[in-house]
Amino acid sequence: MDWFRGDCIGCGSFSTVNLAIPRSISAPLMAVKSCDVFESSLLENEKDVLTQLGNCEHVIQCFGGDQSVENGKMLYNLLLEYASGGSLSHLVKKSGGCLPESDARRYTRSILKGLHYIHAKGFAHCDIKLQNILLFENGEAKIADFGLAKKTGQKQSGEQGRIEFRGTPLYMSPESVNENEYDSPCDIWALGCALVEMVTGKPAWNCKQETNVAALLIRIGVGDELPEIPQELSKEAKDFLSKCFVKDPKRRWTADMLLDHPFVANETTVPLTEQFSPPSSSPRCPFEFPEWVSVPSSSPKSELWSNKEVESRFDWSSLSYSPSPAERLRQLGSDQGCNWSFSESWVTVR
Repeated sequence: MDWFRGDCIGCGSFSTVNLAIPRSISAPLMAVKSCDVFESSLLENEKDVLTQLGNCEHVIQCFGGDQSVENGKMLYNLLLEYASGGSLSHLVKKSGGCLPESDARRYTRSILKGLHYIHAKGFAHCDIKLQNILLFENGEAKIADFGLAKKTGQKQSGEQGRIEFRGTPLYMSPESVNENEYDSPCDIWALGCALVEMVTGKPAWNCKQETNVAALLIRIGVGDELPEIPQELSKEAKDFLSKCFVKDPKRRWTADMLLDHPFVANETTVPLTEQFSPPSSSPRCPFEFPEWVSVPSSSPKSELWSNKEVESRFDWSSLSYSPSPAERLRQLGSDQGCNWSFSESWVTVR
């Protein structure tokens, strides 16, 4: 595929990511990960894994790889699907440091669907974390960065007795630390860590930034300590996490089992372009006015409440309330000013 390099949109420990702009109008905008051709083993592994996985709506799509010489340096380039929404990690930071449980539930289900597909194909991702989950305009989250992915059941390569760590320490599972095992259960443990980080903005393991990596790995692998489950979560979310944070990988729930868990079973994807409904248009004639529904006041004397009192007295998610015309006039005629900044239910007037 003929393309040229665009702006830099990210960088990792061994590669940079740029926009890849196709010279053909019909070809899609892509992202290209590039590194020195002599240090391209992870990118080549990512290409091989994605090629074997094939197309899945919850896994980033690969368009192939090539080599180029730029500024006197030979590069290996991996062409990938461009995610206009950025990473899930970026979204969490942009949202004030954490996401509502409802949003976290939706993204968790998308990730689970991707993991179910990956595991069914006989692979383990080995580096599930928020930075490796990319977002799209249709509301979907896709799993990316397969540089550390491997065939399940495949023994670690390397010299006899050598320990080779894969992934990010804060997301590593106990069996990965203790037995150097990296199979599908380690992705489920990492998913639990990602969910905690989504809803709290903090790592699942409560540790200081300057904590020694070896000390962290000892906490993960030795003893019965588990990541702390946030108490503010719903009962379903807590139970979901308890199925991810099981020390024994043989007893840990699989992606297939978790897809039927009440926390995600009934979740649907909401496209970003449909999260906000457009304002209703103003009537063009008297016959286009909606039917007025008046609800008489429960008391002969009109009550004026503060915003907090209103929120405490009404469940606005299930109740639609319209004051009677007489009561509305009394409110407008009172000394209390109207809150004109509240515009959620305003309509456009021509």
